[in-house]
Amino acid sequence: MSLRYALLALLTAQPMTGYDLAKAFHGSVGHVWHAPDSQIYPELKRMVADGLLRDASVPWGAATTKTQYTITDEGVDDLRRWMEQPVAYGADRDPAILRAAYFEWADPDAARARLREHIAHYRVRRGLWQAQLEAIRGRTHPIVARRLETDTRHDPEAIVAFKVFAYEGFVARADHEIAWAERGLALVDTLQSRSGDAGADGGADDGAEG
Repeated sequence: MSLRYALLALLTAQPMTGYDLAKAFHGSVGHVWHAPDSQIYPELKRMVADGLLRDASVPWGAATTKTQYTITDEGVDDLRRWMEQPVAYGADRDPAILRAAYFEWADPDAARARLREHIAHYRVRRGLWQAQLEAIRGRTHPIVARRLETDTRHDPEAIVAFKVFAYEGFVARADHEIAWAERGLALVDTLQSRSGDAGADGGADDGAEG
């Protein structure tokens, strides 16, 4: 259900067509909660049916229309109620850590490859999160800028500060994941070196006994 509340949060900034909303989603809260368009559009229809949104046809180009969505008072109230509820943490499922726990079964080069992939993934994610963070701090992020223009109920400093806080958490997470994988690379090197040393020592002993 978090997709529903991510969409409601976006629509508190301004009414949007489904197209614009999906675009705004992928450029902002999509970094926090991933969902494809195939989930977004059906959820918008359900939210209209539940009274959380109003939909209306608006001109789009010379001869076509699009559906525009506006959050209702009930939608605002539902978003507030959701914000008051405790977070439902899911069970941990981390394929990278699961695999790392059994790297003794992997060739050392394969273990290194998996760790380097982990580092590359989180460097890309860090770059995306850092760009969002800088745009929020500079108040140039389009959704944040629009919210600052239209939201008269909240302190503008709070609007910016909480989003900065959230994305600082993402950047810190990326830094942690990169550092963890770098420690893993060092560990693989250490263990492989020790294994090689043990093999060399064993060969020397065999020669002495012979």
